[in-house]
Amino acid sequence: MCGRYFQARSSGEIARFVGASNATPNLPPSFNKAPTQEGLVLRRHPETGQRHLDVLRWGLVPRWAKDMTGAARMMNARGESVAEKPAFREAFRKRRCLVPMDGFFEWRGEGKAKQPFACALRNGAPMVCAGLWEGWKQPDGDWLRTYTIVTCASAGRQALLHDRMPVILPPETWDVWLSGDDEPALSGMLRPAEDALLAFWPVAARVGRVAENDEGLIERDPLAVAPPELDDPPPDVLRRT
Repeated sequence: MCGRYFQARSSGEIARFVGASNATPNLPPSFNKAPTQEGLVLRRHPETGQRHLDVLRWGLVPRWAKDMTGAARMMNARGESVAEKPAFREAFRKRRCLVPMDGFFEWRGEGKAKQPFACALRNGAPMVCAGLWEGWKQPDGDWLRTYTIVTCASAGRQALLHDRMPVILPPETWDVWLSGDDEPALSGMLRPAEDALLAFWPVAARVGRVAENDEGLIERDPLAVAPPELDDPPPDVLRRT
């Protein structure tokens, strides 16, 4: 599951990292991105084939939906069923995308309380996740473009937090995900990242409030007590790459 994530870098830094060819969208960093908010999405331009970084709304609205009330529930798409589920199968065939972020949040039960944790790549590089996007025609005739993040079964330490995790794709797979047409091969890419690549650390409970959005949310909470396997030194998520 990926229900909150953070984009600490500027849109310009993200654009350079993913090799976008278009003008950089003006979307400021967010340290607590939630469903129905706008996020950066990398897509393949249908005519030029170049990578385009655009701003879409998180929470996929299928093209055939009568309204957008279920968008927040479509924040994720299960990789195991994405090729067959009606809400996602057409997007999986025709409208795959990449969702760049600096990391995501997950909660672990600690008795009656839940301790939030941040997860990022250990080397501090941006994290680029598999996604799908869709266009939905609104009642006023305008098009709403939305996206979802593809998830897979958790492995390694992520499994101590939740049984699902976003599919993190390495750079050498980006072009295949954006424009490939071998569905079995694409489905084979939907697997967990190597545990050694990830860093986990506890963060403040206030990240659970969507209204909270500042750089302090991704710092290690000095008051938190976490098991050693989930208490890595936070990487420098602002590291220039």
